[in-house]
Amino acid sequence: MFSDGNWAAILLTVKLASIVTLLLLIISTPIAWWLAHTRCRLKSFFEALVALPIVLPPSVLGFYLLLLMGPQGVVGQITQALGIGTLPFTFAGLVVASVFYSLPFVVQPIQLAFENIGENYLEAAATLRASPLDRFFSVAMPLALPGFLTGSVLGFAHTVGEFGVVLMVGGNIPGVSRVVSVQIYDYVEALEYGQAHSLALTMLLFSFVILLLLYTFNPNRRTR
Repeated sequence: MFSDGNWAAILLTVKLASIVTLLLLIISTPIAWWLAHTRCRLKSFFEALVALPIVLPPSVLGFYLLLLMGPQGVVGQITQALGIGTLPFTFAGLVVASVFYSLPFVVQPIQLAFENIGENYLEAAATLRASPLDRFFSVAMPLALPGFLTGSVLGFAHTVGEFGVVLMVGGNIPGVSRVVSVQIYDYVEALEYGQAHSLALTMLLFSFVILLLLYTFNPNRRTR
């Protein structure tokens, strides 16, 4: 049986991952659309910028986000001027950091889906006098649905498994930033390997099931 602390960490993790995934879908869609269709010479630069969290150590990303959102940082000064206070060591700060950390895992599948849409579909809609907005929502979005599905799953799973960014920006505050990965770290530090094993095994099974469902029900794989 899980302890109350374990359940609190699990619920907080699910809450964080759900909010972050929803925000990422909203933020990533216009970014992915622009990257898929732009002819800007700096496209590679922006693609590298979006993909940076994939190769950047989480502690490095967390450190710079901590400085940026801290009392002396640009974002921190803005949030303080608005009366919000500073974001580090709050749930809101954790959400912001997680959005940055998981961004490429949502943008890239959606961008690939947009790139795979044949121009003839959009051109046919244009000949029927569909506006650019109509073409996007009635043609591009339905055809790119597998990319949105993949991005949602990867964004959610990646947020669930994050540790370094969470610890740097959110700390280890029960009910605020103590997610499952941090809870496991606490158990290992306290040499409570039994509790750590139960949570770690849950994370392992969750990750495997997510990937199994993704590979099993991916519409593109079924089509092929």
